[in-house]
Amino acid sequence: MATTRYLCIHGHFYQPPRENPWLESVEHQESAYPFHDWNERITAECYAPNANSRILDDDGYITRIVSNYSRISFNFGPTLLAWLERARPDVYQAILRADADSRRHFSGHGSALAQGYNHSILPLCSRRDRQTQIEWGVRDFEHRFGRMPEGMWLPETAADTDTLEALADAGLRFTVLAPHQAIEVRPPGRKDWRDVRGGRIDPRRGYFVRLPSGRSLALFFYDGPVSQAVAFEQLLSNGDKFRARLMGAFDETREGPQLVHIATDGETYGHHHRHGDMALAYALRTIEADPSVQLTNYGEFLERFPPDHEARIVERSSWSCMHGVERWRSNCGCSTGGRPGWTQEWRTPLRGALDWLRDRLEVLYEDLAPAVLPKPWEARDAYVSLILDRGDASVERFFAAHGRAGLDEAERTTALKLLEMQRHALLMYTSCAWFFDELSGIETVQVLGYAGRAIQLAAELAMINVETMFMRLLEDARSNLPEQGNGAQIYNMHVVPTAVDLPRLVAHYAVSSLFSDYSDRTRVHAYLVDQVDSQYKSLGRSKLAVGKVRVVSEITREQQVLSFGILHLGDHNLSGGVREFQGDEEFALMCKDVLGAFSRADMPEALRLLDKHFLELTYSLRSLFRDEQRRVLDLIVGSAMTDAEGLSGRLYEAHSPLLRYLATLDFPLPQALGRLADFVLNTTLRRELGRRELDFSRIRTLLEEAEGVGIELDRLGMGYALQQAMEAAMEQWVDRPEQLGRLRRLRRTAELAQSLPFELDLSLVQNYYFRTLETELPRFSEQADRGDPVAVEWRDNFRALGTALGMRV
Repeated sequence: MATTRYLCIHGHFYQPPRENPWLESVEHQESAYPFHDWNERITAECYAPNANSRILDDDGYITRIVSNYSRISFNFGPTLLAWLERARPDVYQAILRADADSRRHFSGHGSALAQGYNHSILPLCSRRDRQTQIEWGVRDFEHRFGRMPEGMWLPETAADTDTLEALADAGLRFTVLAPHQAIEVRPPGRKDWRDVRGGRIDPRRGYFVRLPSGRSLALFFYDGPVSQAVAFEQLLSNGDKFRARLMGAFDETREGPQLVHIATDGETYGHHHRHGDMALAYALRTIEADPSVQLTNYGEFLERFPPDHEARIVERSSWSCMHGVERWRSNCGCSTGGRPGWTQEWRTPLRGALDWLRDRLEVLYEDLAPAVLPKPWEARDAYVSLILDRGDASVERFFAAHGRAGLDEAERTTALKLLEMQRHALLMYTSCAWFFDELSGIETVQVLGYAGRAIQLAAELAMINVETMFMRLLEDARSNLPEQGNGAQIYNMHVVPTAVDLPRLVAHYAVSSLFSDYSDRTRVHAYLVDQVDSQYKSLGRSKLAVGKVRVVSEITREQQVLSFGILHLGDHNLSGGVREFQGDEEFALMCKDVLGAFSRADMPEALRLLDKHFLELTYSLRSLFRDEQRRVLDLIVGSAMTDAEGLSGRLYEAHSPLLRYLATLDFPLPQALGRLADFVLNTTLRRELGRRELDFSRIRTLLEEAEGVGIELDRLGMGYALQQAMEAAMEQWVDRPEQLGRLRRLRRTAELAQSLPFELDLSLVQNYYFRTLETELPRFSEQADRGDPVAVEWRDNFRALGTALGMRV
């Protein structure tokens, strides 16, 4: 007998866009240590594990690696998918494959849902912005998943009638809401409505809502209590407990089909709850094996059981604010638990300032765009095609469809700047800016950065100043931290220093070129830099670079030929200038003067001449963008660190017997000696763990030394370093798995890692091993069974490696 019980788990996978608005790339974020940034960290903790989740046996060994995505319903934010495509293509491709696999599981219905483009609260958007957010979300989805989405996840499930109407207008069939977003329902054939406010709606069926246009949209209201338990009640600590809670949500007395479905942030499964992906994988596996219930997704359930119950929703409601959508525009009381006395009074003036800026930019767009884009708002909706593909062919197609005929390069750049101005005006409403407790948080600073980029583009397009009034409005937004002041001060402290124009881009290139070997064409984030003429000289510790380059923005196609002169006198002493010379003669004279002074070792004169020719020296190491600045500073301080390590090492060796003796007496180490031991042992261990060939004996000796002296090791950083070393070694080995020497070293490293007091995430290493287990072990086992001694040793080492990695072989 066919089951009438269906189960669906939805994960909303999303992180706010974190790219520098000028560079289009994510810069280093110290708070994500030991990872480069929060996207990278959450990918390692959640997105990647759910693509390759572990099934364990009773002894805790991995027996299977499975994708959770293919058996749940999910949505990924478009901006997050764009980052994954660039930074983690393996995870990105796994997500796309999962949707294709889900179509085979669920009667041709893919499990992926679309999402409003950059997670703006759609009921708070203008009509035009809401339309673009939905249009971009749909087109982004089609580009990536190769099909039209059936449903769309609304950011924060924030909904009103206008938003639902916009979904239906875009051809979408359904969305998912929280139970408290329903106000009343009625069964088929009934005229009276039943009040279900307060989350009292039955979540086990689908509903439909009638829209003013005469269309309808299907609605699924997820199971609130179970979803809350997953997110906040440690339900993911045990896969059996998770499964039991899901199964317990069915109504045993009910006849006919029923759907138990939950919805949470996807980051719940691994980031918020460690190993939550494994609890999910276990629950899915056991549910699949149960003939009394069937996994499904919303599209499949909707096709099999079209809703006949009608619902009405609470206007301007959401899943994460009991006050509707006030969390994103007022001090409603919702917070993430800030310090006592903190308020979110800053939310209202922040939104007011952004609304004012959006309206000014809209007027500017409508004034200027018709000269290059005959239908400006249609062009903005279509601009997502260029966001997805900035290539020449894509640009040609876009202007053929939306540009005025006969546009020259300068006019195309104007059109692209106008569209970019609008893109950043949309991005500055990313919801996370209002979600947390503090105005100066990284999410709010991010949207102020988008505002800054839009303001810069407006000034370039029309020579207008909207920044002054914007800053005045931001003054009314007060930080909870006295040192941060108000929104205008935060903008000046955190946004203005990150702004980039073409001269600063060239300054970055020029400074960096003193420490790198650049080719004739170099990509610097979202720009291409072509060398026209350049000369590099060194004299002792001093270096000089003079040159001329053509820099082109890959986004707006804006370009300029600029000259530079940079003088490095060693350490942090670096000065230079960038400008546009009027002719070749002026550039040649600068080169002759500065190079002449440098060749005579007259550094003061070289500096004076640089200052003269470039009108003033305005660039230094501070001109480097964050990641490159860290790299260059590491190089500059490298020699000083080598000296410090040498001196400290010798001093530590001289006194280490005393330190060990004091430790045996439980005598507190003198502060100076304790810091010395801390520095020497942590530095030395970190270096040893980062070596290409690990010295196992040396590492064990250092660990014993640290334990004996009582030094606290940087376990997180060292574990991460060893993890990266193992991943690199594994990648090398899987390319040529017959290499027995590398296999031996991998086994020894994995066995060492087992015994170390570090926490390592070896999931990527295990993934590689699992694939090799399926492809290579049968081949070598067959040779070993025939008596090949090399194959026998290979098999033994391979099995030992698997055991050390926690794999059941």
